[in-house]
Amino acid sequence: MPEHKVGTQEEFDAARAELLAEEKELTRRNDELARKRRELPWVPVEKDYRFETEDGAKSLADLFDGRSQLLVYHFMFGPPYDAGCTVCSSIADTLDPNVVHLKARDVTLICSSRAPLDKLLAYRERMGWSFDWVSSGGSDFHRDLGFQYTEDELRPFLEGDIPPTVRQMAELSGTDVRGYVTEGPGLSAYALSDGTVYRTYVTTARGLEPAMAYYGLLDRTPMGRHEEGEQMFWLRRHDEYGAKTAATPR
Repeated sequence: MPEHKVGTQEEFDAARAELLAEEKELTRRNDELARKRRELPWVPVEKDYRFETEDGAKSLADLFDGRSQLLVYHFMFGPPYDAGCTVCSSIADTLDPNVVHLKARDVTLICSSRAPLDKLLAYRERMGWSFDWVSSGGSDFHRDLGFQYTEDELRPFLEGDIPPTVRQMAELSGTDVRGYVTEGPGLSAYALSDGTVYRTYVTTARGLEPAMAYYGLLDRTPMGRHEEGEQMFWLRRHDEYGAKTAATPR
């Protein structure tokens, strides 16, 4: 535990009151950003994307499952992967129990990956999740949203110094670096109105942090995320903590 300032209860209460004012300001700012997200222009989805599901081939409109809103988490699980991305798996741990609550608000939440459906469903069983997971491997769905990259696009990155964490995540997914970074994570939102599907929102990278619940909790602990200077990423799939994995430092 690092050294830290020690003070009285009165000093804490005063500093906490100042911080609370800033936290409330951030909450109001988040409310404003949420309003602006809802006001983004809707874009009609004109391409006929097809997905493999447990119930056969479906269109994007079919994935709404009778509701008017759809959230798709673009889960990094490419065709060469042996297991889903570790970080995406941690996100899925947050998404899975929220499916039922979103349904109550007219929202269907699913995951989409490019790996074959049988591989996705086997991994879902291992992880103990129950959300609907579809394979988009036969379509340009992920590519068109910017969550799939070509080798030419990746060449500058692949020819540079690969960060140790990227090598680690690739190994934990049972693939090489090129196979791993071909995929990208993301969240996209859709509305179904009068038979037309509209894309209403897309985000990736740190825009996905609301689905990484552990970070919000760590941000409220004495040491925070405490990731500075770490060469190897601490995160593991929920059934791997305490067990040695291929990319676990020894």
